[in-house]
Amino acid sequence: MNKETNTDFEVRSLDAVCVNESQLQHKWYHNIKYLIVGIAFGIVFIKAEIISWYRIQEMFRLQSFHMYGVIGSAIVVGAISVGLIKKFKIKTIYGEEIKFHKKEFNKGQIFGGLLFGLGWAITGACPGPLFAQIGSGVNVVIVTLLSAILGTWVYGLIREKLPH
Repeated sequence: MNKETNTDFEVRSLDAVCVNESQLQHKWYHNIKYLIVGIAFGIVFIKAEIISWYRIQEMFRLQSFHMYGVIGSAIVVGAISVGLIKKFKIKTIYGEEIKFHKKEFNKGQIFGGLLFGLGWAITGACPGPLFAQIGSGVNVVIVTLLSAILGTWVYGLIREKLPH
């Protein structure tokens, strides 16, 4: 990625929490580690019932603490991890500095969050576990995946026209 493209990306992505500023180029097989971690993560999602439509419905109906416990634990682990990265100036596995960029609040986040939550409640799937659901044989989720891709594409088309 050249500097001009990277700068252009940063200008258009000022609302991003994390901007990939890496200039490293790797061979295709360097991505195998991500595939392995993704498969392991999917297995954990399945075993912990995080991808279960019934568990997700229980959460939205306030009938079970299971998903709130998982989400709450993820928030705590994430906050501790970010704190440790900042405190000890931990670098990536390739020795690059990890930078966190401030994210400005805007009203679009409220509408986006409501739309995301509504889609999650209706479909019983959020984008994270979609592939684990498909991999576990819940093939109807392919419709949700295609809808998420279409929604992302439409958002990309109209993003500049939306209120800030």
